[in-house]
Parts: sequence; C-alpha cells; structure tokens
Amino acid sequence: MDRITAMQVFVTVVDLGSQSAAAERLDLSRPAVSRYLAELEAWAGARLMHRTTRKLGLTAAGEEMLPRCRQVLETISDMRTAVAGPPDVPHGLLRISVSSSFGQAQLAQVVADYLRLYPRVTIDLMLLDRAVNLVDERVDLAIRITNELDPNLIAKRLSVCRSVLCASPAYLHEHGTPRSLEDLSQHNCLTHSYHGKSLWHFTRDGEPTTVAVGGNISANETPSLVQAALAGAGVAMLPTFLAMDLVREGRLIALLPEATPRELAIYAVYTSRKHMTAALRTMLDFLASRFPSEPVWDQQG
Repeated sequence: MDRITAMQVFVTVVDLGSQSAAAERLDLSRPAVSRYLAELEAWAGARLMHRTTRKLGLTAAGEEMLPRCRQVLETISDMRTAVAGPPDVPHGLLRISVSSSFGQAQLAQVVADYLRLYPRVTIDLMLLDRAVNLVDERVDLAIRITNELDPNLIAKRLSVCRSVLCASPAYLHEHGTPRSLEDLSQHNCLTHSYHGKSLWHFTRDGEPTTVAVGGNISANETPSLVQAALAGAGVAMLPTFLAMDLVREGRLIALLPEATPRELAIYAVYTSRKHMTAALRTMLDFLASRFPSEPVWDQQG
C-alpha cells in the first residue's frame, strides 16, 4: 500500500466531505478512493470513518489519526521543498574536489566569483592531491588534470594544462644552462612524488620523447616545487598556471623552448546527467566560461 497516498486520500475526503469530491480533486476513481481508505484502516487496525448515504463522520480512531496524517503530509511537503527549492534557482551544498595546486592558484577565485552570483549555494572545496571516488566520498564535481579518464564518469573538457621547464637565474648562474634534453641528466631536477618522479615527457621535432631525471628534492604538492625552484634548488617542470607569471617576471627562466612538455587536459567530471541540480549545472557553465580552451594564464598581457 502507498501509505502516503492513502493518508492524502483520507485527509482530502475529510476536508471535502465526500469520496466523490476527493476522487475528483485527486484525479482518482471512486473505487480507488474507497480502496485507499480501506487499506489505511486495515493498516491502522481500526475503522476511521462512519460511512452513510448522507454524510461521512470520523470515528474516535479517525479523530486521532487525522492530525497525525496532516503532520506527516506537511513534513513530506517541507522535505520536497527543501530539496527542490525554487525552480531553477541554484541552492544547496556542492562538494568539489580539486588538486591543491590548481585549487589554490585558480579555482578558489572562480568559486568566490560564482558564489557572488549564486549566494544560496554552499561549496565544500576539497583540496586533495589524489583522485577521489565521487560516489563513495559524496563528491558532486571533481576537477581533474589528466589524459586518462574514468569511463564510468561524465567529463566536460574545460581547458589545457601546459607545463614549462624552468629554473631560477641563481641556479643557472651556478650550474649552467641545459642546452638539450640530454643535459638534464647532469642537473638537479625537482620532481613531483606522484607525477613524473623519474621520467619527464616532451615532444621534440614532432616526436614524443621521454627523459630520465633525478634530483634531491621531491614533493607531493607542486607549490613546494615552485618555492624550491625559486630558491635555486634545481630545474623544475611546473604547470604554467603556477609558473607563467614568475617566468614573465624573470624570477624563473624558461628552458629548452624546442622541447614541449606533454600537455594534459583539464576536465570537470561528475557521475550522472540525471537529476542534475541547478547548482551543479550552473557551476559547470561557469567553469566553462572561466576556463576557456586557451588558458588565460598562458595568454600574453
């Protein structure tokens, strides 16, 4: 038995004073109304209404049941309103996972700008240098920088993540400037613990090239490698969203322009297009507007 519908039928019959009027209001047949009432009485274990040809009246059990049915229906209505909210108005909690480096350097400002447009949304920003399981960790949206997508997720391509091979002027003055990729084996290379710790990938003369690298500093967060490079500790391969301004300022020097570090795509990934909330839908659109195919951090001026 659909007890919620049965309660709604019971309350409507009482309010309108007849089963026929309730059937019309609820778009049910008269036999369906009678069946719902009988099933509710069977579930309650008591007769709820006196039925005569002239009028309907509540029994003592019905008098007890009526306010409780109203309360249940009101609670359900409140729950639906809380979940749905006003039509198409973004609201509610949105949990977003992103790497620490991209989150701090780029996404935090975008989130702040989004919330100025949609103040009824609350965002839980999870800065983690690992790929989370969106379902298990109840994450609505993840920003991933990768060329390997999970086929079980829906991905919206936002932009591209380029890298720059660079070092500080102080390091180059002391150790010399590498003139070829092969020279990197003679330099102290600052590496990421999880990405390219011993191998760096490039394209040179249109062909993919892999170079073995090593050094005395490895870190699991890219901003730490940026600081180490600025301090003159070695040569680093850094994402341009972190390093490009430093290169323009001359604090880091771009190296080996003939060799292009491997590019990665920046995606917004989520689990399903069905029942997408207004908050998630508008966030995806906002991310697409703020992260165009040609990254703003790579543009001159």
